Amino acid sequence: MAHLLRGLAANGGIRVVAADTTNLVADALQRHDTSLTAGAALGRTLTGALLMSHVLLESARDRVTLRLDGGGPLGGVIADAGLDGTVRGYVRQPRTELPPRDDGKLDVGGAVGRDGEIEVIRSHAPYGDPYASSVQLVSGEIAEDLSAFLYASEQIPSAVLLGVAFEPGAAARRVRAAGGVVLQALPGAEDAALTLLEANVRAFGQFTERLAATSLLQAMEELTWGLELEVLTRNALPLSFRCRCNLVKALEALSYFSPVEREQMIRDEGGAEVVCHWCGEARWLAPEQIRGLTRPEIRCPDCDALWLREGVTTMVRDDERCACGRRVELPA
Repeated sequence: MAHLLRGLAANGGIRVVAADTTNLVADALQRHDTSLTAGAALGRTLTGALLMSHVLLESARDRVTLRLDGGGPLGGVIADAGLDGTVRGYVRQPRTELPPRDDGKLDVGGAVGRDGEIEVIRSHAPYGDPYASSVQLVSGEIAEDLSAFLYASEQIPSAVLLGVAFEPGAAARRVRAAGGVVLQALPGAEDAALTLLEANVRAFGQFTERLAATSLLQAMEELTWGLELEVLTRNALPLSFRCRCNLVKALEALSYFSPVEREQMIRDEGGAEVVCHWCGEARWLAPEQIRGLTRPEIRCPDCDALWLREGVTTMVRDDERCACGRRVELPA
């Protein structure tokens, strides 16, 4: 079962957050029917989002979102996670596949690209505006980019290890191991402890290879060898891929279409299928459900784009411009 552990080492000078996300990543990759390279990128980002939630968030109701878009053929990858252990995410081009790198490893950096940013968004519920910060991508390999973000944005020296390993045979696309760890130097960390930690990380090798051969706790102990790891998590936190989509949100998505377009869906298809881009789940909406979208709407007189649906949401605001260029005018 996917799970997360937290700990301290070096008398509280080093924070350790580690996760085994093997089953979770396998579920996500099956949902999105990804290629090997796209699957590795998505798996790393899902794991990274879960780890970052335990580094950056304080309230159980808050969420952290990672967005990486380096201009590569993957088209961007995004994941959203919280302290409750749930995460969701997707890649824009899930079938992207590239030749392996010269060392035989999947070219995640080439798929993500390096000409762009990693953006981290912290959402605070039930009130408060989201807080977003970003830094330039370093490699597109995701782990290095998260390390760079933590140092540049949070001023915390960090080592981030992420990985997704597949069973041999490209046709299988079965996840053998997936997971990651964040190791952070906290205020008061001694130089000798950090030097030993760096040596441990260099000698450790691929995180997923060790995870496939041992337990998550043993991997944490190896990384903190000689630094007296103290595990803070009494019971491992279960992790799962879980979306927040539902029927109401599916109907709201359909409200973007005009009444004429919705009637055409009913006439041509007998209803409409709405697919959630976060989790890949499809919902079939019957004619009576579609015709139940009866709240008053205000649409652009020129292009019929939705400006306002009463009681639900405002798509645009006064003094803004519609996509067609017309000035938006909403009733007082």
